[in-house]
Amino acid sequence: MTRTVEAPAEVVYALVSDVTRMGEWSPETASCRWVDGARSAGVGARFRGSNRRGPLQWTTTCTVTAADPGRRFAFTVTWAGVPISDWAYDLAPAAGGCTVTESWSDRRPAAMRLASVPVMGIADRAGHNRRGMEVTLTALALAVEAAGR
Repeated sequence: MTRTVEAPAEVVYALVSDVTRMGEWSPETASCRWVDGARSAGVGARFRGSNRRGPLQWTTTCTVTAADPGRRFAFTVTWAGVPISDWAYDLAPAAGGCTVTESWSDRRPAAMRLASVPVMGIADRAGHNRRGMEVTLTALALAVEAAGR
């Protein structure tokens, strides 16, 4: 999912790589906090994500896999030690600002994919995440553009 934002890529990177703010724009992530002594994004830094969907709540552990200011912020997600997904924010200069591309790949084992349908109530995880990325990128763009005014 890609969106153009009226701000330089470095400004947008500073926001998406500050995971403590992710709950401000994500429809599923309530909050994130750095763990194991990390205080900012760097390859190998870890953070915990507290997530919610309706009455369901769960926590994931994430590890930063790319931290290239102004270009790319990415992380892998695990739950109870099981790989769940990879997420990335790729940034590129564009007229009047930059483009932000949020991407996701499913890493869940087949059994977990099947079990998650009745547990999470989401038959189409890819479609669900695409809709979530639209919400996230819209909220991120509004936050970035409001800060620049």
